[in-house]
Amino acid sequence: MLHRSATLPPPPATVRPVPGWVRPKPQSYEALDAVFQAGASLAALDPIARDTPAWSGVFRQRLALQAAATSLRLIGRREDLGQLRDAQLLRRPGDDPGPAGRVLLAWRQLAGRSPDWSEAAIARAASGFGLALSATELKALADLASEAAGSARAAIVAVAELSERVVKVRPDAEILALWLADAVLAQKFKWVLPVPLLATAMLEPGIRIGAAGRRPRPGGEGWQPALALAYARAAAGAIDLAGELARRSDSLQAAAPKLRAKGAGAVIAAFLNDDALAGSAKIGGISDRGLRRLFDRLVSLGALRELSGRPSFRIYGL
Repeated sequence: MLHRSATLPPPPATVRPVPGWVRPKPQSYEALDAVFQAGASLAALDPIARDTPAWSGVFRQRLALQAAATSLRLIGRREDLGQLRDAQLLRRPGDDPGPAGRVLLAWRQLAGRSPDWSEAAIARAASGFGLALSATELKALADLASEAAGSARAAIVAVAELSERVVKVRPDAEILALWLADAVLAQKFKWVLPVPLLATAMLEPGIRIGAAGRRPRPGGEGWQPALALAYARAAAGAIDLAGELARRSDSLQAAAPKLRAKGAGAVIAAFLNDDALAGSAKIGGISDRGLRRLFDRLVSLGALRELSGRPSFRIYGL
């Protein structure tokens, strides 16, 4: 039986699938259509983003992982989800996670803190994205974000204009512009924590521009409708992910009564709160051997997945 002192999270919330009419149509570049699709998709996501189901931590951090992977491709790097997880989970405390790991850390910080575009927060994110900003640039970007957050314009219009203005301050700050857009969007929607969205959809074929299929960029041709479509697609994808994680969370919590290990409740809570854990994680005073046995037991019960595909240095998650 599960140790009685373990504290388990509440049962998962039910996630309704995205209605077909909400999903954006391919190459819908009429500005009004794009903004409508974004509004509909974000409205469908809003109850999930406002709620705090047991799996809300893994939900945001898995989107942060996706945002980081896409961000790296935007700047010409090729690290995949597995390599990003390795950079995050297999380094020793205090070790430099490397360029890819720093990009992931910037997105994880966005997902784990209340909306923050202070100069200090922007400086941390910029550093993760490999940007060195001057004091003047930091103040300018913080002021632009504050102005967008306080604007009476519709949220999608406000963040589209914000991202365009960010790259006017620093033309090489595209990823930071996407990061700031998500932070300000969360504030305008009154979400307690931001949800990484915009970057996750920036390489979607359906938002490419013109016959040549150019990737949209802040301040470039067709940026505002492209941003709206990107948010529409990202929000729909986030709802799909939420539904998947709700089901996986249900399976994980259903396995709890079958576990005998002391501290199993803390392990379950840890998996619901983050994207993944290394087999060498330190949780609840459980020995390394005991923790690995518990992870393997959860995999055998269908409650967890081993994500690395390796015989050693294994990584587990919902």
